Amino acid sequence: MPRIIRLDIEDTGQYAPSPEIEQERKVAVFDLLEDNSFAIPGREGAPAPEGPFALTLAVRDGRLVFDTATEDGAKVAEFHLSFGPFKQAVKDYFQICASYFEAVKKLPPSQIEAIDMARRGIHNEGARILQERLEGKAALDIDTARRLFTLVCVLTPVK
Repeated sequence: MPRIIRLDIEDTGQYAPSPEIEQERKVAVFDLLEDNSFAIPGREGAPAPEGPFALTLAVRDGRLVFDTATEDGAKVAEFHLSFGPFKQAVKDYFQICASYFEAVKKLPPSQIEAIDMARRGIHNEGARILQERLEGKAALDIDTARRLFTLVCVLTPVK
């Protein structure tokens, strides 16, 4: 199965994430590398690259970049996506994460669970947007999209 085996994040010049968001990022990277599904379709009559893939996520010229290569470093494809479609989901995700991190400190489990359910819903929405934006460029399952959305959040220039 085609998959990502290496992930690099170019975040130079980005906002420094809070310790909680940095932890979310580390978990997303770990989980992504443990289990993911990421395929690049064939183009213009060429067969689909087999993978596994090395993926670099970056912000270049104000756009989100998915730079993919083979395991040995040969360039496969590079996708540039606008941050626009992600802005509301990212904003909502950061707000609900802040609420969740505060709730964990002082609220009873039932209220924490309700906030966590809302957080998962927003996360799923962001993952769905990512899958739509990558349609025809890369195929990924919902779990891979969720983990990548967490990383998109960290890279989004306006929070």
